[in-house]
Amino acid sequence: MNNPSNNGLLTTIIIFGASGDLTQRKLIPSLFNLFRKRRTPKKFHIVGFGGTVFTDEQFREHLRAGVKEHANFAFTDEEWNIFAPNLFYLPGKYTEKADFTKLAEYLSKLENGEANRLFYMALPPTLFPAIIDNLDASGQLKENGAWRRVVLEKPFGTDLASAVQLNHQVHKALNENQIYRIDHYLGKETVQNILFTRFANTIYEPIWNRHYIDHVQITVAEKVGLEHRAGFYDGVGVLRDMFQNHLLQLLTLVAMEPPASFSAAHLRNEKVKVLSAIQPMTPEQVSANTVRAQYKGYRDEAEVKPNSTTPTYAALRLFINNWRWKGVPFYLRSGKNLSEKQSQIIIQFKEPPLAMFPMQTMKPNILVLYLQPDEGVHLRFEAKAPDTVSETRSVDMEFHYAEAFGQTAIPESYERLLLDALQGDAALFTRADEVETAWSLIDPILQTWEAHQTPPLAAYKPGSWGPPEGYDLLARDGRRWLNEETSMMLEK
Repeated sequence: MNNPSNNGLLTTIIIFGASGDLTQRKLIPSLFNLFRKRRTPKKFHIVGFGGTVFTDEQFREHLRAGVKEHANFAFTDEEWNIFAPNLFYLPGKYTEKADFTKLAEYLSKLENGEANRLFYMALPPTLFPAIIDNLDASGQLKENGAWRRVVLEKPFGTDLASAVQLNHQVHKALNENQIYRIDHYLGKETVQNILFTRFANTIYEPIWNRHYIDHVQITVAEKVGLEHRAGFYDGVGVLRDMFQNHLLQLLTLVAMEPPASFSAAHLRNEKVKVLSAIQPMTPEQVSANTVRAQYKGYRDEAEVKPNSTTPTYAALRLFINNWRWKGVPFYLRSGKNLSEKQSQIIIQFKEPPLAMFPMQTMKPNILVLYLQPDEGVHLRFEAKAPDTVSETRSVDMEFHYAEAFGQTAIPESYERLLLDALQGDAALFTRADEVETAWSLIDPILQTWEAHQTPPLAAYKPGSWGPPEGYDLLARDGRRWLNEETSMMLEK
């Protein structure tokens, strides 16, 4: 694959937090697989920077163990032995200016000439300003014929005020086109396929609007509980952890207008327009259009406050006030300790306007975009049952990635995003105004939940599909969650 933005120079990837879990589980396996596919720059180094003390060889062995355990591909010793000499490590503290001066000197010596640099922040966002300030002060962000880019991990802020402040801080040292705010969900092949399903197939776009679509359901369900994240999660909750980024991103891809091109500017412009068309809720609207809940036993988990009101489940009803979607409800739902791991988008079309066939209630057509675990697209429609006068039966047209492209066809999402960052393509990364607009929708809900404790915090049994209040949110509109029904379609 061509990589024109590397301008023929050596590229150095510097990972802050290199001794951490993300680097071992995701970043290095993804970079290694890009190397195996010959998609990395021809000349490159990967330099880890962190608080743990490693020699280069110890760092390489640590990462090899991570690739062996977590990679979703098989590799040979020969492949690793060719890749490993590109890995280096420098211990240091993120707040010490002297350590960044040492890093600048180390990189200059290692590169031995002009080189591109990609700085990856595999760290909590509270450390971003200090690291960027230290990089700036040590002259490492200046572009003189070679590019400088910074990848920032989510969450980007904890509310609107912190997101605005963080944007202000990073913009002091960086231009917006140097900043890559990563949301790994956007790197998933199935998430990208939302756009291709819509815009590469003319059968969908004419009916993708309020005239034909009754409502949209977006579910991102996790079967696991807190695992090792209790200390972090109890101060964050499901709305900050999942909705502000993942679920709102999925909503924008479903609802956006066709962009003029797939370029970063055009794509992100349309996503911001969608978010801007959603009216922030008043406290009364929050009470009527949201559900918050906590699974039973959550407060008994280690590192969780005994009186915690942190929600582990949430459901929202949102409306997009534009020409295409006026009056069409979007139901968003996510939670931990639910019945199964499942991410899907369900488009329910309107019922036929006329009951032409006797003795039969016509079911609406349903399009399901399965994001995980069994990735694919399903369309449910009605067919006449054989040997009957007019009985119909719901049937399913299916596309499965594994069947169409093979079991190993879907790469790790970080693989695509790292490649895009190296190539300077920001289409799948979030822009400053997009982050702030998303927070402007989530902030009023958080404030109502936390300041007024309304609606009341519901409870649900681990292994269920959430609290009764989650079902009531749709039942008041004469609708129901369809994921259990579509799961049975999938099993057939």
